[in-house]
Amino acid sequence: MKSLKKKRRVQIIALAALALVVSTALIGYAMKDGINFFRSPSQVMAEPPEPSEVFRIGGLVEGGSLVRGEGETIRFNVTDGGASVPVAYTGVLPDLFEENQGMVGMGSYRDGVFQATEILAKHDEDYMPKEVVDSLKEQGVYQEPENDADGYGGGS
Repeated sequence: MKSLKKKRRVQIIALAALALVVSTALIGYAMKDGINFFRSPSQVMAEPPEPSEVFRIGGLVEGGSLVRGEGETIRFNVTDGGASVPVAYTGVLPDLFEENQGMVGMGSYRDGVFQATEILAKHDEDYMPKEVVDSLKEQGVYQEPENDADGYGGGS
């Protein structure tokens, strides 16, 4: 009688362990599309990712590179001071998007062009995404923003 109870306990523990492994695998599979890695333009040019890989790229919108008016697609270059990557985006850009400002885009790198599905821009004059700041610091081109005491951009 005791051996039957012991067998049942072992079966229940084995079944619970199997359920835990299966649920962990299913959660990992479901989250794989939600994990997007960040890359700087220098990293993209040094080691181009696979066309199927979705990732985030960030840097400064290169001055003079913004081209609008070619249908619905907007083209520009994003740079970190060390390399420049051409970007193509179809959609409405954020209101604060402009040249020489920080941006982060999500998409994939195909045929030498980053095909963006989403573009995020700065939200005030001092904001720049942390990943972009870190990348610019690595390149040695980051400059700290000038902060004033009242935060309104004027003197005293």
